[in-house]
Amino acid sequence: MNFLLLANTGLFSGIESDEIKKALECLGFEQRRFAKGEKVFRAGKIVQSFALVLSGSVIIENTDFWGNTSVLDKIGAGHTCAETYAFAEGEALMVDVTATEQSEVLFLNAKRVMTVCSRACSYHNKLIRNLLFIFAQKNLHLSRRIFHTSSKSIRGRLMSYLSHRAAQCGSGTFCVPFNRQELADYLSVDRSALSNELSKMQKEGLLTTEKNRFCLNAEKMRDF
Repeated sequence: MNFLLLANTGLFSGIESDEIKKALECLGFEQRRFAKGEKVFRAGKIVQSFALVLSGSVIIENTDFWGNTSVLDKIGAGHTCAETYAFAEGEALMVDVTATEQSEVLFLNAKRVMTVCSRACSYHNKLIRNLLFIFAQKNLHLSRRIFHTSSKSIRGRLMSYLSHRAAQCGSGTFCVPFNRQELADYLSVDRSALSNELSKMQKEGLLTTEKNRFCLNAEKMRDF
């Protein structure tokens, strides 16, 4: 186990490496590897543990009755997923969590994280504080997605998302964490329609893009 890596995650922020080792011994954990395309969690299942991605990345998506897929998030090393379902006892997963590349995941039991043991270990309060921060961040992320998909036009959705990414990265040139299909699913639009709109925006000089890299023309985009 790479305790230095864990110390740099949001979940174990402020907890020393030696404390993390004790915490894992107290809480119990499972460490697993997943191949690209393998399910980490399946929709419909009830889970008692949440996951911390140690390496690689996973995508969180919902598929409706008709087979339409909506991407909620893509997370990489150092981030958690399924904590909402693990703490909401008896609530079945509404999403699939799938490895997008070879990934290593640490599973932690939610009940044992929240229950202070007889030794009253100091890390428990820190873990709970960190989890509250993670929940707040996830709530903000979902709120942003609602905002990005509120426009009726594909261009409006794209400009909302790309503008946010530019502000987040502090530059008009940046990479997004999605490929084209994932970006289309995240914005709830058709992939072909998304590609056509991006081509139009490039011809109009609003932006240039190659794969997941974008460069925005701030001067021209300001007019829209």
